[in-house]
Amino acid sequence: MSKSQGERYCTRYKLKKSVRERGISPVVKAIQEFDQGQMVHIDIDPSVHKGMPNAKFQGKTAKVTGQRGRAYILQVRDGNALKEVICVPEHLKPQRHN
Repeated sequence: MSKSQGERYCTRYKLKKSVRERGISPVVKAIQEFDQGQMVHIDIDPSVHKGMPNAKFQGKTAKVTGQRGRAYILQVRDGNALKEVICVPEHLKPQRHN
């Protein structure tokens, strides 16, 4: 039988919540809004399966380029290439400026 390589392949530790974070995520994360051109951090919430970006984008910073329904279209640098990622707001955090 061939080895399964699904969407969450090789993510045992990457997509795992700490003991105090476990359970469903707060509604505030689902209703947050971002403007076009805003910079955001991709922080995957493992309790929300829909609209989850690929695990290789975990921890990356992206630029919001558009919207598709509830989800946002992000522009992420992957090596020298610019990739387009579609992601729901539960998996995003606004970038803080100090």
